[in-house]
Amino acid sequence: MARHGENIRKRKDGRWEGRYKVFDERKGRAVYRSLYGRAYEEVKEKLFLARSSLAGLDPSGGNTGEISADIENMPYTGEAVLFSRAAEQWLAEIKKKRKYSTYVKYKTVYRTHLERQAGPCVLSTEKALECFAKIFEHLSENEWSGSMQKSVCCVANQIFHFANKMYSSGVPMLEKPPVTEKKKPVSVLSGTEQKKLLGCIYNGLDPFGTAILLCLHTGLRLGELCALKWGDLDLGNRILMVNRTVQRIAVNGCRTKTVLMETEPKSENSRRTIPLTAEMAGLLARLDTGRPYVFGGEKALEPRTMQYRFGKILKESGIDNRNFHTLRHTFATNCVENGMDVKSLSELLGHSDVKITLNRYVHPTMDSKRKQIDSLSDFYGQICGRVA
Repeated sequence: MARHGENIRKRKDGRWEGRYKVFDERKGRAVYRSLYGRAYEEVKEKLFLARSSLAGLDPSGGNTGEISADIENMPYTGEAVLFSRAAEQWLAEIKKKRKYSTYVKYKTVYRTHLERQAGPCVLSTEKALECFAKIFEHLSENEWSGSMQKSVCCVANQIFHFANKMYSSGVPMLEKPPVTEKKKPVSVLSGTEQKKLLGCIYNGLDPFGTAILLCLHTGLRLGELCALKWGDLDLGNRILMVNRTVQRIAVNGCRTKTVLMETEPKSENSRRTIPLTAEMAGLLARLDTGRPYVFGGEKALEPRTMQYRFGKILKESGIDNRNFHTLRHTFATNCVENGMDVKSLSELLGHSDVKITLNRYVHPTMDSKRKQIDSLSDFYGQICGRVA
């Protein structure tokens, strides 16, 4: 039965059908066209867009009853909007304005965790929040990590914000899921381990060993190291500039699942200039063969290759296997323990806020803690001396 005045009805096959009138130039008269959907709200939205697209057109102007191609980008207010529609439009904006890697990450989260369950959801306050409550319940039951739940919430809220701006949907933002996830202990090489590692590297110095030394002296991320070009170095003035990074990203239509892509640095603050020691500048100068990339030659070095060679050197040094990022944490810890101020360290690491540096990258070693505790003996001795 059709909804009164809307030309929308439910068919026997379970689908909803909406009809709208257009002028057919070939027939010289108005005819009806049909739109279909799995839900009443979906068809209602399609009808509104179709009528909006055709509104005000002169019947003699050559309209053949086809909906304008711009219909997908037409905002409107006061009508039901499907989450899937807002999501696709939001992703198109992200693809144009943000890094491609960011777009791929957001799209993967949406396609994997939101599209199937939330796509048909109408963006009204009650229905939207009820739908997303079920999604987070599902994520929790399947023991998804707290990080993943936060990512899903973040993507959903960004789509809501976009829909509210474009369509005046009035959907409130979701609260972050109440997840209590223990942070994994951060790995830092101890003084003894660093001594073993440096001894092994200098015993048979090669380009991979030099790459490890460079990270211990600059705190470079793995992708930044692999993307380093000779044009980023000014060895005369002992300066290194971070201008790009490389990472593996999923790209449709490729023979492999991922492609090594050269992109902008992680953030604007990641684009930075780092001073080099005289020794480090000298070691780098020995590697110059006239090819574009410092460690990759004609093309950027594959990060997995660097991680593999790092693991091999650790094994030769008698050190348990670690992630390459351990070098960045070790660099930061060494800087603090040698008296570097946190603001300078934050800029060297490419952080936007010193809080990130303090919370994630400053890890006092046991030797440092012991030194601080031992200093209390002199402090208390002074007190006793004054008392006496």
